[in-house]
Amino acid sequence: MKKTESKKSPIHTSIAPWLTVGNALSAVDFYKSAFGAVETYRLETPEGLVVRLAVDGAEFWISGGYTDGDSSTGAVGGDSVRMILTVADPDALFEKALRAGASQIFPVGEAHGWRLGRLSDPFGLHWEIGHLLSGQ
Repeated sequence: MKKTESKKSPIHTSIAPWLTVGNALSAVDFYKSAFGAVETYRLETPEGLVVRLAVDGAEFWISGGYTDGDSSTGAVGGDSVRMILTVADPDALFEKALRAGASQIFPVGEAHGWRLGRLSDPFGLHWEIGHLLSGQ
């Protein structure tokens, strides 16, 4: 009997942020609505929820409890974690995130070679949405 070889996809090195929030279900819904995130993995256990999301192939993870309880890791967010989401049209995605419930920290503008704005999501995490300007 001949052994068959399974063809697996190669594993590529990557770094993906893992965001811990008090209400993972609400966070997943927010990121889908605000950024057009797509759910690529979900693990539900009695201890909580773990979800991998992707925005145009850029992946990040969300975990936390099912309800608005305290995170077991303590307080996170604000300036302790800042995500940079690089997109072709930061103005449109920034406005979409605001409509989904984010709060503006500073509007999209041009500075330091970037077109960029910063917002805070409903879970206290800061997101800078923008892109490097051409020629930089």
